[in-house]
Amino acid sequence: MNGLILIDIQRAFDAARWGDYWGARNNPEAEANAGRLLETWRKRALPVFHVCHHSTNPASPLYGADGQGFHPAVEPLAEELVFPKSVNSGFIGTDLEAELRAAGCDAVTIAGLTTPHCVSTTTRMAANLGFDVTLVHDACAAFTQNVDVAWRGGQMPSAEQIHDAAIDALSVEFATIRATADLLG
Repeated sequence: MNGLILIDIQRAFDAARWGDYWGARNNPEAEANAGRLLETWRKRALPVFHVCHHSTNPASPLYGADGQGFHPAVEPLAEELVFPKSVNSGFIGTDLEAELRAAGCDAVTIAGLTTPHCVSTTTRMAANLGFDVTLVHDACAAFTQNVDVAWRGGQMPSAEQIHDAAIDALSVEFATIRATADLLG
């Protein structure tokens, strides 16, 4: 059984709401693509798992109810499980692994925000826990705020470069990388 894990697709990442807090972004269609995945999983009666970040930092857009709400494209149904977290991994401090196993999942498909942080960490852990992982690259996104190159005096990479580097690092060893259209046919 293949469970869909949607990671941190929340209102806090909406630039219209929060301005430049996160910096430049790639893949403006990530939420819509995640919504297409969610619609397909629901139609096929496959298990869906929503992970959401609840920051402990009062200065973060992910702190408090306004930013913590889900993006409308992936709003959970009452019967779908939601796993709040305050760290990068959807598995730490949650029952996500136990619920995946209880649902009979031996495989997971992952989408969400942000690619180099919570998506990457959750993808790595899912693979390490023995799940067969598919990561949907165009249902994920990164921001320039995700990196700091001052330590090496480097030039700031674009959000697309940050996203691509994170996806590249996950390919082969941790996940099979797919596009939404290819996965859904």
